[in-house]
Amino acid sequence: MSYFIEACCPDLESVHHAVQAGANRIELCQELEIDGVTPSVSLIRSALTAAGSVPVNVLIRPRGGNFVYSAIEVQQMVQAVRMCKSEGVNGVVVGALKSDGSVDTDTVSKLICEAGSIDITFHRAFDESRDLKAALEDIIGLGIRRVLTSGGCPTAYQGRFVLRELVSQAAGRIIIMPGCGVRASNIDEIASVTGAKEFHGSKLL
Repeated sequence: MSYFIEACCPDLESVHHAVQAGANRIELCQELEIDGVTPSVSLIRSALTAAGSVPVNVLIRPRGGNFVYSAIEVQQMVQAVRMCKSEGVNGVVVGALKSDGSVDTDTVSKLICEAGSIDITFHRAFDESRDLKAALEDIIGLGIRRVLTSGGCPTAYQGRFVLRELVSQAAGRIIIMPGCGVRASNIDEIASVTGAKEFHGSKLL
């Protein structure tokens, strides 16, 4: 069975591999060992060339660690979105939380405003939110197209039953994209349990 696969690519070599293996979309980042940060302009440009017709979405994250950002970091993210848009990427992958664990809708709104009409995904900051159901409604309210999530668990496989609930709650208003630990060996079961249509991983292809 074929699935829509977004390949997580931290370097140019992985972009080449993903394209050759038939990825439907690429999420470009760097420093995957800290769950990814915004890649350099040079990597973005090289990746866009290597990807050809395969859409490239770029992670917007100024550092590792938590997702509660200072005013300076918010401005860095706004500038990163502006840069990505000017380079012609397909979309950006964003996310921010408040210190109480709720979605930082003010910060995310700024990023959405800067992004304009390009594709937007809310990243796994979602999994750190204190209330997944409430966070999902906040994200839907922002008009974001999809959310990348492992259901608040260490892996998407472990969170597959939570993911099923999120897919049901979303009811077609937003794409729930399972990610983290999705492998060729477990994607069939994750898909069967959750009903998800898009999947994210670095080792799926």
